[in-house]
Amino acid sequence: MQRADTSLTLADELLIDAEVETVVPERQGRSSLSRVILGVSMVLIAFNLRPLFSSASTLLPEIRTAFALSPVDATLLTTLPVLCLGLFSPLAPKLADRYGAEKTLLVVLLLLGLGIGLRGFGVVSLLYFGTAMAGACIAIGNVLLPGLVKRDFSGNAALMTGLYTMALCGGAAAAAGLTQPIKAMTGSIEMGLGLWALPAGLVFLLWLPQSLSRHAAHTPSNVKIRGLWRDPLAWNVTLFTGLQSALAYCVFGWLAPILRERGLDAVTAGNIVSVSVMIQGFACILAPQLAVRGKNQSLVNAGAVTIAVVALIGFLFAPLSTVWLWAVLQGIGQGSLIALAMTMIVLRSGTPQIAAHLSGMAQFVGYSLAAGGPLLVGSIRAMTGSFHETAFLFLAIGLGAAWNGWRAGRNLHVTATIITRQERSV
Repeated sequence: MQRADTSLTLADELLIDAEVETVVPERQGRSSLSRVILGVSMVLIAFNLRPLFSSASTLLPEIRTAFALSPVDATLLTTLPVLCLGLFSPLAPKLADRYGAEKTLLVVLLLLGLGIGLRGFGVVSLLYFGTAMAGACIAIGNVLLPGLVKRDFSGNAALMTGLYTMALCGGAAAAAGLTQPIKAMTGSIEMGLGLWALPAGLVFLLWLPQSLSRHAAHTPSNVKIRGLWRDPLAWNVTLFTGLQSALAYCVFGWLAPILRERGLDAVTAGNIVSVSVMIQGFACILAPQLAVRGKNQSLVNAGAVTIAVVALIGFLFAPLSTVWLWAVLQGIGQGSLIALAMTMIVLRSGTPQIAAHLSGMAQFVGYSLAAGGPLLVGSIRAMTGSFHETAFLFLAIGLGAAWNGWRAGRNLHVTATIITRQERSV
């Protein structure tokens, strides 16, 4: 392993491009209005990549009753989209390489809106199929969109990184806070689930001209990375990413039901989740800037895990009068972890090419691993009749995340070899 230089400008390097093997300069020739529309479009796409999770979580007790779901069925519903994030993320670079990232994102938005809309038909099979379809689309969008932000706004990377990250959290927070009121106003669970297809459809229309623009050119990739999957540090980064994601999707999938079981009404529980996720957005911006100031990031990584896990334990056992304190702490801890995991990918990679492949490895393995978090929470609840025992699960995930985060924070580079197309043909 090679020692890393943590003095790089993180704001310029944080976003990983699925097409980074062919690094392209910022697109030239755009008018100011065109750039504003492009930036707004990207931010709005990011906003649509999280409502799928928190909208279902907020209505989970009502969904179980309306669709006559067993505890196992409800657990599958919260686990399925996270599993799709892992299974479908490797497709994103291949699709972008063949069709271009812009056109791929256009189809993603169309299918995302369709998948979310299918949940609103009141049919169990469509509920699951739509959830899986939307989860697959989000997986591809997760990989493609950050690279487009970096490519087209390289001169304003810090601003666009902040806006993109806050939009992700904003979408989750909006769905957590507004789904119950939508259901109350319409008297329909189906409307509460399906109405989130509307913003995806509107962004599809906004993105359509971008996908057909002359700026939406792409170049096939020309390198291959060897040795990454055998590198221990790469696995530390991957497991840190996956385990912190497991904590995050436990929050998205089960925090509202946990709070409702403790006696809070549905709207208050949704508002608490919403506030916690909004705070995650601010923590996402601040945590990487703090992390790169030190010689390594081991202590920051482990500290963020500790804050997030302690807050989850507080939600389970502390007096309800302190619930807003735990919401703030959980937002700080989990938001920091989301950004720190992405930061580790950048800092532990010696080149943009290696960073792109490490990102793919971390998302494929990490999201597949993260699906186990919501699954185990639901299984424990079904077996014991209570969420109390999930405290042991949160502690176990936290210990694994802290250990791998500590090792991923060391000032080293992963060991991998870049093989060009010309070298492969020799």
